[in-house]
Amino acid sequence: MTPEDEKLFTLARAARARIQALQGAAVRDDTGRSYTGATVDLPSLSVSALDLAVAQALVSGARGLEGAVVVGGDLPDIDALQDLGGSGVAVWHCDSRGQVLAEVTS
Repeated sequence: MTPEDEKLFTLARAARARIQALQGAAVRDDTGRSYTGATVDLPSLSVSALDLAVAQALVSGARGLEGAVVVGGDLPDIDALQDLGGSGVAVWHCDSRGQVLAEVTS
């Protein structure tokens, strides 16, 4: 992981811890801005942490993505990330200590 990816890890872990969610995620857009999300699991609404982070980026005006980190749980579906980021976006799946469990590329 690059230093920029390590920053995403820190942000994702904090998003997860803030509400004690199953997962936290952070994405970096094509201008270097970062966006976070945490798993939402309500009776009437379920959103993965990664999907929420991608949505945050989109509504903030991001036109592309450069990287993503997901902390905790299983690696979620990356379809929304691919929709906004296209191909070639590295997605790091880590545990809460920062141990990389998997890396996939969109």
